[in-house]
Amino acid sequence: MVGTTIFMGTLALALILVAYFRGHLHIVGLKSSGKLLLNTLPLICFAIVVAGLIQVLVPKEIIAKWLGKEAGLKGILIGCAVGGVTPGAPYVVFPIIGSFYRAGASIGTIVGFVSAWSLWQVSRLPYEIGLIGLRPTIARFVSTLIFPPIAGIIAQTLFSKFIVT
Repeated sequence: MVGTTIFMGTLALALILVAYFRGHLHIVGLKSSGKLLLNTLPLICFAIVVAGLIQVLVPKEIIAKWLGKEAGLKGILIGCAVGGVTPGAPYVVFPIIGSFYRAGASIGTIVGFVSAWSLWQVSRLPYEIGLIGLRPTIARFVSTLIFPPIAGIIAQTLFSKFIVT
């Protein structure tokens, strides 16, 4: 995480300098950043609190039984189902997913969850139907149904022995 923080800090500084040399646009950019921070910070803080509480309130035995490596395909399918119905932006969902992983969920379950969250997200369907149409939405949704479980199975098969939590 330190490397990512250094990278983002360097990128932010570089963009501030570019904006400065393009006519002092850095002030406008920093004001915009401040508004975004004020709007999203409470949500991010609550998501991190939820993630931390999941780790201490949900017994590791339950995570292992239902979402861990021992759960096998059942755990992957549960991860996919939960991921498909979980609403929220990445900065809300990823801390929660990370807490499940640290609490003992398998790599296959986590990959299935993230894949289903990205592809299926049921809460997004009304917008998609309204803006794109019912037929393309159904076609897209049905066409993606197999991918999250397959991704979870592949991750579990290829990476469960090599990734350490």
